[in-house]
Amino acid sequence: MIEIDGPPQIRWNPKILPFLAVHLAAVGVFLVPFAWKWAGLALALYLLRMWAVTAGYHRYFSHRSFKTSRAFQLVLAVIGTLCVQKGPLWWAAHHRQHHRASDRPGDLHSPLLHGFLWAHIGWILTDDHNDTDYDRIADFARYPELVWLNRFHLVPPVAMAGLLVALGGLPAFLWGFCLSTVVLWHATFSINTLTHMIGRRRYRTDDDSRNSLLLALVTLGEGWHNNHHYYKSSTRQGFYWWEVDVTYYVLRALAAVGLVWDLKEPSEEVKRSNRLEPGATDGVGVEAA
Repeated sequence: MIEIDGPPQIRWNPKILPFLAVHLAAVGVFLVPFAWKWAGLALALYLLRMWAVTAGYHRYFSHRSFKTSRAFQLVLAVIGTLCVQKGPLWWAAHHRQHHRASDRPGDLHSPLLHGFLWAHIGWILTDDHNDTDYDRIADFARYPELVWLNRFHLVPPVAMAGLLVALGGLPAFLWGFCLSTVVLWHATFSINTLTHMIGRRRYRTDDDSRNSLLLALVTLGEGWHNNHHYYKSSTRQGFYWWEVDVTYYVLRALAAVGLVWDLKEPSEEVKRSNRLEPGATDGVGVEAA
């Protein structure tokens, strides 16, 4: 059993104010006339940006689970910045650290070590993790366009917000940017927290990662978290046909037209190895799938 430690302290700083402001502005959707087109806009931008953070920031920049051209690499990075989760190099460097010390000292956002609130949003809202460890992400830091985008990561989302206002006024901004972004944030953050707290385990790993169909549907495939922590280099996180992984399906379509290639999948031998026996708890109190 992993021992629970007390959470680090959240030190309030000015960057918390924009985060709170977007949350407050999202409530504004109840103050403007409802129209299905605004709800559709929010959903479309949620899906596009969720795919960008899962396919680009996570599976490509963090784990290099497939290959692409330098041009499309930049496209993935630019769309990823629209998620307002900082730059691609910052995101990937911190995620690599998470895998190096998952649910152990050194993990930046383990709910088991530091509690749910810290793991969900606290670690982001402090000023302790602002810097990018370029040594940890040296493979991509050699591209000057990515370094520039990582430094000026707010340029694309601010431009998107301005475009929404210009084209659709206040309702487009509140629905398409504010509400969509808030839902996107917390859906993404749930992979840091809930997939280490709820769900079932198929593989024996050194952490408490778990699989969840519900979270996989919400995050386009990221909910197969125990699969991912067991074999993190795989592009496909839903290892079996019944494990829905929309991000992977879109990447397969892009591979068919030559935009990406060398998508990695676990072999049958890998999928059979290191499995927990059905009903086993692996010492963390959760039955195996």
